[in-house]
Amino acid sequence: MPKPGELQLTPVRRGKPPRHLADLDVDGRRALVTELGEPAFRADQLSRHYFSRFISDPEQMTDLPASVRGALGQAVLPSLVASVRHMETDSGTTRKTLWRLYDGALVESVLMRYTGKRDRVTICVSSQAGCGMNCPFCATGQQGLTRNMSTAEIVEQVVAGARMLAAGEIAGGPGRITNVVFMGMGEPMANYKSVVSAVRRLTDPAPAGLGIGQRGVTVSTVGLVSAIDRLSEEDLSVTLALSLHAPDDELRDELVPINTRWKVAEALDAARRYFDRTGRRVSIEYALIRDINDQAWRADLLGRLLTDRGQGWVHVNPIPLNPTPGSKWTASDPEVERTFVATLEAHGIPVTVRDTRGSDIDGACGQLATANA
Repeated sequence: MPKPGELQLTPVRRGKPPRHLADLDVDGRRALVTELGEPAFRADQLSRHYFSRFISDPEQMTDLPASVRGALGQAVLPSLVASVRHMETDSGTTRKTLWRLYDGALVESVLMRYTGKRDRVTICVSSQAGCGMNCPFCATGQQGLTRNMSTAEIVEQVVAGARMLAAGEIAGGPGRITNVVFMGMGEPMANYKSVVSAVRRLTDPAPAGLGIGQRGVTVSTVGLVSAIDRLSEEDLSVTLALSLHAPDDELRDELVPINTRWKVAEALDAARRYFDRTGRRVSIEYALIRDINDQAWRADLLGRLLTDRGQGWVHVNPIPLNPTPGSKWTASDPEVERTFVATLEAHGIPVTVRDTRGSDIDGACGQLATANA
């Protein structure tokens, strides 16, 4: 074992992001710094700086001996993401960031501030570079999958957002992130281990993690049934969002190709099991696409499928489609959207049309990365 101040660094494996503090739980961090020849409490100091003060530069950590700061930073806080571009809208309360990962892959996050009776800040994060689900109306789905993101790469998006807020870079003055949604690039359930680990880092009390309430975290999926069932056993209180987009198998096979593996009924049954196990109401995400899936009869069918599985377990979020350049898919007419919503409400289902922030800054997931690839 090296002596204090003589850190030994583990070489980075080709093709894998460098190990980072956020990849590890508290015990793992303490074990790592001990292996590096430092006392275990150094891990707690590092965690406090990173998760509570949003500091990643060890040279700013003045409670660490100057002789070990550089080596500790290289070993525990390597640079994983770098901002390529920021785009802002909504008078500066919405900021989309294009990130370059350590290997050059591009991903996106969107920070959205909502002011009113209480200040709420939501960050939408990516969990994969690209996506392998191949949904034809989604910009990310047309990229294909580059790779899974590590736990720390996911967490870094949120820490960076928290740093922007704390520094007053977002309109409205200093603030804190209250909600995290895994609705950016990628299929979260296809990167299950890293996503669940990231959820734990985000929700562990500071300084072990960021201290965001579990009920403020939403994990989306296109319907990977086995992963939904696995998530229901994790003892987490996060919201599950099922990206359904069609209530009938014939159309959903086209819009969400994973439906050829798990059909609509199977996905909805898994979502209901998640509610039964966790008590957390499930969100049904439904992108309204003109003349494709926005017919009133499809709203009626969806309403019947949901109420057949009970009352009070689900909430529907119709989403006006943010079309990608050159795509044949576009948003539904407002009157058609209103009819769709009214049809669902007639079944007693709560419905909220999604706020489509960022449409003027390539706000749909994957658009900015595709344009800059």
